[in-house]
Amino acid sequence: MTAALPDRAAVAVYAAAACLAAAALGGVAWNGLAEPANALGFGIFIAVGELARWVDVPGRGAPPAPEGAWGREPAPLAAAGALAYALLGECAGRSTVHGPLQVVAVVVAGTLAGAVPHVARGRGPGPDHVARRVLTVGFAAVCFQPLYNSGALEHRIGHGPFYALFLLVLLVLTLLCDAVLSALLAARPGYPYGPMLRDELRALPGIGSAVCATGAVMALAVAVAGLWALPVFCVPLLLTQLSFRRYAAVRTTYRQTIASLARATEIAGYTPPGHARRVAALSTAVGREMRLSGPELTVLEYAALMHDIGQLSLVDPVPDGATAVLPAAEQRRIALLGGAVVRRTGVPTAVAAVVEQQADPYREQSLPARIVRTVNAYEDLAQGSGGSAGGALAALERLRLGTGHDYEPEVVESLARVLARGGLGPVPPG
Repeated sequence: MTAALPDRAAVAVYAAAACLAAAALGGVAWNGLAEPANALGFGIFIAVGELARWVDVPGRGAPPAPEGAWGREPAPLAAAGALAYALLGECAGRSTVHGPLQVVAVVVAGTLAGAVPHVARGRGPGPDHVARRVLTVGFAAVCFQPLYNSGALEHRIGHGPFYALFLLVLLVLTLLCDAVLSALLAARPGYPYGPMLRDELRALPGIGSAVCATGAVMALAVAVAGLWALPVFCVPLLLTQLSFRRYAAVRTTYRQTIASLARATEIAGYTPPGHARRVAALSTAVGREMRLSGPELTVLEYAALMHDIGQLSLVDPVPDGATAVLPAAEQRRIALLGGAVVRRTGVPTAVAAVVEQQADPYREQSLPARIVRTVNAYEDLAQGSGGSAGGALAALERLRLGTGHDYEPEVVESLARVLARGGLGPVPPG
């Protein structure tokens, strides 16, 4: 499936989460709260996790951050606590009796309580993350609580290695459920459901697996030690989250520095305004269409942002920054100078290599270099025609005519699919 899902998919996810939350809160209000101490302990834990949430994450429709982790789960402590409550069968050796509806109600209450300070500052949690948490935790609770409370789980599996295997299978299913929901919410023109789902599945060994494993371990610890296990887990997890927050802040500053450096050619008048940003955005979309991994997309984005930096060595700017009209030797010199500048910024050497390969024959280039070369040529041709739909189609046709010697055919066709989904209209067959 490559076509982007319409916004009604996100609306359906929001509606399902809202209905589940309303049913859970209504059920608890009608039947009362079972084991209030456990509910209060986990509710406070989830609220604390929300208070410590990572607030600077992309919203729905925005591309995932290059690092990916915090864009997928901005409040890992709260998510782990919510999952632990969903998988809680005992507390200090005594069986619990809360059901799936109470699990969802406590998760919703804790999430809302912890989000109040963020909402007051105008940086509250987005609906995507709340909906995902409600539905994912609800899924885990529905799969676990009825089996455990009825005694069927203990009768058929017991507490030996098969119980651990059952939890492992349930965690994998929960991760898959979260990946499907995340892809549904992120799908839009330029970020279709299929590639987004592949990105989410590739990311499963990352932050999602850590959250699920932590939640399962917390549930087992509370089963033995009681609610005292919650603060024991809370402190090291908060310290870990703080350390990662500092690391992420450094990475964000680093990325902003690269974007600022990329604008140097625009400020100096060598390239049109917004050229580097447009090439980077379109190159990343094409890379995602061609199933590049997260690290490869990061290299591709950085290289696309800085692909024209070598033009600063020119005495007179090239009209519209289109270096394709220059002699091959001059193109090569600009590409090598650009790579030398990139190497001094401290970015991975793979980024500099992509910039240096821009003047090479495309068959000698890496795939990221081929993508940047193709997208940059399309941007030059389309902007030269005024950016109209007809000019964009003409630019795409010129790229197709050049696939024999200048551009990778697969990259050109991937670009055509991305442009078609982005509102270019019908694209002529290749």
